[in-house]
Amino acid sequence: MIRFTALISALLLSSGLATAGPAETFSESCASCHGEDRLGGTGPALIPQTLKRMRGPNLEKVILNGRPATQMPAFADVYSAEEIKAMAAYIKEPLDIVPEWGEDKIAETLTLNEDYVPASKPVFSADPMNITLVVETGDHHVSVLDGDTFEVLDRFETPFAVHGGPKFSPNGRYVFIMSRDGWVQKYDVWSLQQVGRVRAGLNSRNIAISHDGNWLAVANYLPNTLTLLSTKDLSVAAVKDIKGKDGTPSRVSAVYQAPPRESFVLALKDVPEIWEVFYGPNPPHYGFAHDWRVEGPAPHTKPFPVRKITTPDYLDDFFFDQKYEYVMGASRSGEGGQVIDLVIGHKTADLDLPGMPHLGSGITWKYGDTTVMATPHLKDGTVSVIDMETWKTVKRIETLGPGFFMRSHENTDYVWADVFFGPNKDAMHVIDKQSLEIVKTLRPVEGATVAHVEFTRDGSHALVSVWEDDGAVIVYDAATLEEVKRLPMRKPSGKYNVWNKITFSEGTSH
Repeated sequence: MIRFTALISALLLSSGLATAGPAETFSESCASCHGEDRLGGTGPALIPQTLKRMRGPNLEKVILNGRPATQMPAFADVYSAEEIKAMAAYIKEPLDIVPEWGEDKIAETLTLNEDYVPASKPVFSADPMNITLVVETGDHHVSVLDGDTFEVLDRFETPFAVHGGPKFSPNGRYVFIMSRDGWVQKYDVWSLQQVGRVRAGLNSRNIAISHDGNWLAVANYLPNTLTLLSTKDLSVAAVKDIKGKDGTPSRVSAVYQAPPRESFVLALKDVPEIWEVFYGPNPPHYGFAHDWRVEGPAPHTKPFPVRKITTPDYLDDFFFDQKYEYVMGASRSGEGGQVIDLVIGHKTADLDLPGMPHLGSGITWKYGDTTVMATPHLKDGTVSVIDMETWKTVKRIETLGPGFFMRSHENTDYVWADVFFGPNKDAMHVIDKQSLEIVKTLRPVEGATVAHVEFTRDGSHALVSVWEDDGAVIVYDAATLEEVKRLPMRKPSGKYNVWNKITFSEGTSH
């Protein structure tokens, strides 16, 4: 368990008032998650710039009660009220120096693999479109699986604490992987070799790749920026400072691509706005921010117009409709959601989504004569199913506890939903797409966290993670729901099939 005494010692270290005890506790118990410099690792950075919306009593509540849907534990039974109040006060103290991290600093970190030799064709006989990557956070590696035989073709080291889903180039050859501390890694699937890596931020959330495969967008908590990289050589194309219309700086909660719009769409953590950053040659005319062009000599000059859309509430996460005309968004602090029309730039509907929906894991499928979107909830034991024409709730499916991930495939009759939080974390629900009923609950390893499903290219098999350090990827027959194979893995947190991701399979979150 993380010991929050570390927070005190970290802040004391920055102010020069540390005693040996708290300093040792921080280094021993917290630095592995939050970083020796408090700039983040698997856990967030513990500085005021990244805790803007947890002021005063809210900070004390987090230390007292923990945070739902995270690994932050409660400390009500560990510290007194006065000690917790002191912790909250220290957290608000800034670091003496927060490093600058602009284009020059990013460029200095670029490292290319001198031994990399691009192959003219895949160096393996497996179907390159049915390759599945397994992120193993237990020892910071990725395994490359043959999606037909489930043989491990390669296992390579990643940056520390991979966060957010890897993104494939449009032809599936290259994959880009991001870590929580801002490193972006490029890997050649055909050659089974790392190409290089660069540190695009200090504390980052996720990445998105443009539909043409030319640009990679990196959403940063620290600094408050969006970094745009060239996918060709990982060079910096632009660094966008994220400030709301009123000048308020903000962290970027998430960034996704909107292919038909030739844009990236950003959710902002600290201002009630979403941004659309265009990368295409002929962006529409919306009245962009004045700083829309990156200056510099050719060929690096690249326009990235920014459109800022005011929203009624903060949007920590969101989901697109199939045409990328609407954004379904929700705040982690709210009890509902909203639909934003990207064409007109206004809210058009409210969503009945209590219990902190995890829209980043939302999926869609055909349901009768309409299309529905389903999302798990991080606080409630439910899966909400929403009609994407009326924006009304079709059904709220009761589960054994709050969930984190959902997956399906166009060639299967079922949706798989985990129960990530609580005493039933070893359960995996299988839901019929048309009856919207749970038809089976799998419990492959008693007491273990069972989560995150991915399908093979044809949807014939479902891969399930046993999210433990001595865990496994379990392969199921997607029709019979019987176990086929079990692959030992080191805390396999996520799995990503090339074909499903590059074709935007209806059962895959984007």
